[in-house]
Amino acid sequence: MPIYPYGRRRTLRTEVVPETIWTFDQLQGIFYVIVPIRMTVVRLRPGGLLVYSPVAPTAECIAGMRELEAAYGSVKYIILPTVTGIEHKVFVGPFSRRFPQAQVYVAPNQWSFPLNLPLSWLGLPRQRTQILPEESSKSPFFEELDYAVLGPIKLNLGPFAEAVFLHRQSRTLLVTDSVMSVPADPPAILQQEPYPLLFHAKDSAEDSIQDTPENRIKGWRRIALFAFYFRPSTLDVATTREMLAAARKAPDRSRQNYFGLYPFRWSPNWQTSFEALHGKGRLFVAPVLQTLIFNRDPDIVQNWVQQVTTWQFERIIPCHFAEAIAAGPQQFRQAFSFLSSQSGDQDREPQETQPFPLPDQDFELLRNLERTLTRRGITPPPR
Repeated sequence: MPIYPYGRRRTLRTEVVPETIWTFDQLQGIFYVIVPIRMTVVRLRPGGLLVYSPVAPTAECIAGMRELEAAYGSVKYIILPTVTGIEHKVFVGPFSRRFPQAQVYVAPNQWSFPLNLPLSWLGLPRQRTQILPEESSKSPFFEELDYAVLGPIKLNLGPFAEAVFLHRQSRTLLVTDSVMSVPADPPAILQQEPYPLLFHAKDSAEDSIQDTPENRIKGWRRIALFAFYFRPSTLDVATTREMLAAARKAPDRSRQNYFGLYPFRWSPNWQTSFEALHGKGRLFVAPVLQTLIFNRDPDIVQNWVQQVTTWQFERIIPCHFAEAIAAGPQQFRQAFSFLSSQSGDQDREPQETQPFPLPDQDFELLRNLERTLTRRGITPPPR
């Protein structure tokens, strides 16, 4: 796949907890629909570092890691916390080769498609890679970090699973894709290369690219709607003939501007969809996971949520979108309230309702996709 930004990945390092936790942000996307992808580094008290969900080991990224190693000790552990996120799995092998002394731990139930190959065939170091123990108390870093594995949720191609980590001292929860929050303004890593933001700020092919703070925000909010819904209800797509006719009137027909092609037609009220998604910065589960994965086995998800919410945490760092979200167990539980009517456990306490429910009409494309995948046997039916 032509993953943007191709061979020019920049890295932005941020200190989240002073001298304890850092994030490394990069970009990823397709056709200017770009979002942050994030690695988190935790300082261990005995010395050394733990890396959660590595990003691309570019020269800039490795230089930032070497600075942390010089101050706090070498990388001891590298964690692959997911079994389905290709964008997270693909860099673990290359990253681990830059730190040959580190032990690699992966979430259980790893798989690959179309052939289920051994991890060493997928680039992970054979002698240094092992599965996270079923009991977190048996891990070598348990004195400082606990973890809980969501899944496996059985899908026909392969299961879904994700390991979330709790750093007790800083009360920080590390998650991959299970929950996230959408900031109102573009994340800092996107501000470094704003052209995709400006591209999506256009209302028609005839608009010129103008770099203003308002256009950066406008483009970001539309990108967020693309990323979560693929096609929200407030978006229409021009026909091929209409798109080609409009491209001939574009002021910029360069390759960077896709030769003037711009098929998107946003309704005047498109901001309403974004405001519901943003929800004043609240925590939520991505619509794709709500529609295609978590509803396949809500009991497994609910039991995992109950386990995670016994922990004491006050901030959540996901691998995408907003970082260092101020949220605790109550907000985490609230994010999964969409499952409350799907669980078969009638004795479980009812969950809080979500204060900013996502608009049902924005799920139309995802629900059509769900029906197609279920009919073709690619995913099992929801429970």
